[in-house]
Order: sequence, then C-alpha cells, then structure tokens
Amino acid sequence: MKSSLRRTLKSAAAATMTAGLLAAGAAAASAHVHVDSDDPAAGGYSHLTFNVPNESATAKTSKLEVTLPTDTPLTSVSVKPVEGWKAEITTSDLPKPITIAGATVTKAPSSVVWTADAAHQIGPNEFQAFSLSVGVLPDAGTTVTLPTAQTYTDGTVVKWDEKTVKGQAEPEHPAPSFVTTAKDAETAAHAASAATTAPSPSAAASTSSDAGSVAGWIGLAAGLIGLAAGLTALARTRPSRVK
Repeated sequence: MKSSLRRTLKSAAAATMTAGLLAAGAAAASAHVHVDSDDPAAGGYSHLTFNVPNESATAKTSKLEVTLPTDTPLTSVSVKPVEGWKAEITTSDLPKPITIAGATVTKAPSSVVWTADAAHQIGPNEFQAFSLSVGVLPDAGTTVTLPTAQTYTDGTVVKWDEKTVKGQAEPEHPAPSFVTTAKDAETAAHAASAATTAPSPSAAASTSSDAGSVAGWIGLAAGLIGLAAGLTALARTRPSRVK
C-alpha cells in the first residue's frame, strides 16, 4: 500500500513538472517584438527601444524592418549603433503635406532597416535591443504604431503588424506601439511662471548690499554724533584757567 502511494506521488510530481515546462515553453513562444518609450510626452523627443526575441528553434534572426508612421510623421530619426548590425533609414514623400511646429512637411523618415552580419545574428533563446531617437512626437493621446518585420535565416518573415484593440484579446502578432502623454512644456511653463514671481539671486544680492550700505552710513553718522557729544561734555568738566 505504501509502495503504491509512493508511485502515485511520483507520478503526480512528474506530471506537475511537465505541465510547468509546457507552460514555460508556451510563455516563451508567446514572446513578441515590442517597443518601449523612455519619454512619450507630446511635442518632445524620445528614445525608443525595440526588444526582439528569436522565436525559432533552428533559424536565426538576420534582419529587422520598422515602418514609421506617415499620418503623424517623425521628422527626426537617428539610430543607436549595434555591433554587427548595419542600419539604414529611408526617407519618403508623405501622402499629403503635414504642418508640424508651424512648418509644412512633405517628406519624412518612413522606415528603418537593421541587417546583421553572420557573426551577430540573433540565435535561438536570444534577443537583441535596437534603439532609435525620434521626434517630434504627436499630440497627447496619440497611439504611435510601428509595424515591424522580423526576417530569419531560413527565409521566414514574421510580420508584427496586427492592431491591438482595447478590450479585446491581444492578436498573435501585435504591432509595437506606444501612446503619447501630455506635453512636458506645461510643467516647464508653471516652473517659469514661479521663477518670474520670485526675485532673482542677483537682485536679492543687490538689495541686500544696498541695505547693508545704508545701515553702514547710519552707524557712522551715529558714531560721529556720539564723539562730538563726548568732546563737548569733556570740555565742560575741565576747570577754567585763571588769568
């Protein structure tokens, strides 16, 4: 009876471990390309980091292409170098002119492509981070969607371009995206307003210096008056000489 119980417990433990491994495998398989913004404030600039996991058990990731928006174009895009990866930014005509910060824009960066050399491709169970500096970010509350294509050495191309709808299950290949927030300039404006109501350090120093000068002159005058009074009193107390 005891032997049977031990076998049952061992079987249960093995089943639990297997389930855990399967769950871990499923979690790894569900990993996807996504983007993080370090400062999504509207009207500003941000560093975007694309985290790219390799999901193939046999092939390596050799290329990554990010498509940039044309309805809310990013007029400034620069790439952080990645060892062993060549980056290329493509600029294209916009579907229609856009006014940004008072200027009419007809062209903007439309894509960024990273291509790896053979020694730096992303292998199984590996990932790589790719960074961009972008701006100017669109109005607060705008969802900036960045469809991405991941190419493997066996010719497979995985397109991360499906739209995520709030309240619905995440699609199998969601497009990397982030949402812009309120402008940092609003906070700066409040700080500037507060600064104008307070005296500047130089003004305060000048006021302090003037006050000190006035106090010094008053003290000197009081001292002279006191000296004169003392001399007068001394003269009165001396006996007059007999002629």
